[in-house]
Amino acid sequence: QVQLAESGGGLVQAGDSLRLSCAASGRTTFSIYTMGWFRQAPGKEREFVAGISRSGGSTDYRDSVQGRITISRDNAKNTVTLRMNSLRPEDTAVYYCAAAMRAGITRRPRDYDYWGRGTQVTVSS
Repeated sequence: QVQLAESGGGLVQAGDSLRLSCAASGRTTFSIYTMGWFRQAPGKEREFVAGISRSGGSTDYRDSVQGRITISRDNAKNTVTLRMNSLRPEDTAVYYCAAAMRAGITRRPRDYDYWGRGTQVTVSS
C-alpha cells in the first residue's frame, strides 16, 4: 500500500507557472506504480491531466495541457512532479496524484488504486 501527498498548489494569475509535487510513502516500492495526475473542477467530473510510466520513460497528456505541462518522477525520492506553465483560468481545479498497480499509462480514474487528498490550483484572469 502507498500513501500519496500532494503539495504546491496555490492562487496564481493567468500566464504564471506552478510546480506540484506528490510524495509517496509506505511499505512499497514506488517504481512498481504507474503514476497519474488528475484534476476536478467544481461541478465537473475528475479528468486525466498527465501520466507517467513506471520507469519514467513514457508520458501521456490530455490535449488541452500538451506543451504547457510536464510530468516527471524520481523513483529514488519517491516523488512525481507536475510542472505547469502558461496557466489558464480553465486550469482551476483540485489536482490529485494517483498510483496504479499496472504497467502502462491509463487515463481512466477507475484504473488507479491509490489517491492523494488533492491540492487546490486557482488561476485568476
